[in-house]
Amino acid sequence: MRSLFVRILLWFGLAMIAAAVTSFVVGVVAERQARDMAPPHLVQALAIYSQTAADLIDRDGPASVNAYFDRIEQISGVHAFLVDENGAEISGETLPPGSLELAQRARQKIGLVNDLTHELPLNAVAARSPKGTVYVLVAQDATFRRGLFWLPGRPGSFRFTVIAFTRNLLPILLVGGVFCYWLARYLSTPIEELRGVTQELSDGKLTARVNEKLLRRRDEIGHLGRDFNVMAGRIESLVEAQRRLLGDISHELRSPLARQGVALGLARRRAGAEASSALDRIEREGERLNEMIGQLLALSRLESGTDGLKNVKIDLNSLVQDVVDDADFEARSGTRSVSLVKDEPCQLFGVPELIRSAIENVVRNAVRHTEKGTAVVVSLVAEANHGERWATINVRDHGKGVPENSIAEIFRPFYRVEDARDRTTGGTGLGLSIAARAVRLHRGTIKASNAENGGLLVEIRLPVESQSDDYTDFTENN
Repeated sequence: MRSLFVRILLWFGLAMIAAAVTSFVVGVVAERQARDMAPPHLVQALAIYSQTAADLIDRDGPASVNAYFDRIEQISGVHAFLVDENGAEISGETLPPGSLELAQRARQKIGLVNDLTHELPLNAVAARSPKGTVYVLVAQDATFRRGLFWLPGRPGSFRFTVIAFTRNLLPILLVGGVFCYWLARYLSTPIEELRGVTQELSDGKLTARVNEKLLRRRDEIGHLGRDFNVMAGRIESLVEAQRRLLGDISHELRSPLARQGVALGLARRRAGAEASSALDRIEREGERLNEMIGQLLALSRLESGTDGLKNVKIDLNSLVQDVVDDADFEARSGTRSVSLVKDEPCQLFGVPELIRSAIENVVRNAVRHTEKGTAVVVSLVAEANHGERWATINVRDHGKGVPENSIAEIFRPFYRVEDARDRTTGGTGLGLSIAARAVRLHRGTIKASNAENGGLLVEIRLPVESQSDDYTDFTENN
């Protein structure tokens, strides 16, 4: 249970249910304690009626009692019955259901008892006649009117409990549930918004900011949103300054390198044969520095997103084949080769220059590190996963591989596993960084792993999606 919304909803919901159930139990207990109670005037009246009826039956017989009950009903609306010790009604009338059980209770209590489960409640009072016989007056008040919250069924019975729960607790639970849902949503929604903005920032969208609605809050969440915007603005300014510095330095280095190349040509004309090896070394280092500057500029453009390139439909098969052919031509001078072993039809929308740069940098890196006499193996596979289509490009060399603790680091700029090896192979430590950034701009993934029989395997996965407005300009998202 990791969702804050669910936690808040459950805690408040459980607290509300506990309070409602406690209130219901207290109500049931109070109702049971209030059973056999009646208004004082009714208790007094029924006591008089029952004692008078007991006196009349001993003195004048059942006929006088019937006449007395008729007068009571005319005056007060109370319909009365008199039950003897044998459970028989003295006038021969049919007793209402439950009367005999109620009469038995009245004899045991020698006081008022009632049964509230009927439309017209039954009340019973026991009285002792002058001759010592105990009679029970069972009465129904025809003028009685049920209240709005009257519940049918015997208190304590299953039916009574279910009806009481439905009528009393269900509305409370519904209203409370709506309130708990609103409260949980009110507390968790701004945190979800903050989480979404932090994910955008971590994905490289440096312009991500908390919206104004959340900033207008006066509570701790509003303060958190404002602090986040300050932090994001600071990070954006620092990163932008770093990118500008990197680009400016790279541009400024091009001019002295160009002048160095001219000076090197003049030196070759004037110098003798003994200086040729030193001049060749200077030329190689200059070319290497020039290559590094070019890659720095490419990385800077990718990081700043200033290319403004439009995405188009790309025939990935042709693009991969061209990269493999060019790399194989260059690799053969070092007794190496590059082959495309699997080539499934695949097309996607993207920036061709960036896609080619990503694949080419990975393939060239594999060519530099594969052993002499071995081949770099490239494959292109179209896959479907959970309704999404992907193009997967695998590039495998047959070199020494990479230590496991360094695999996640090789896509960082200027990272070297072994400086000596990279220098002898001509690597600058920027190719895989450029590839990783280009793949991420296309919302793809790139990862590396050591192959089973030696060498490094790099996997590039690109989403095969239809063209949409979200992809028409990569500068809008970066």
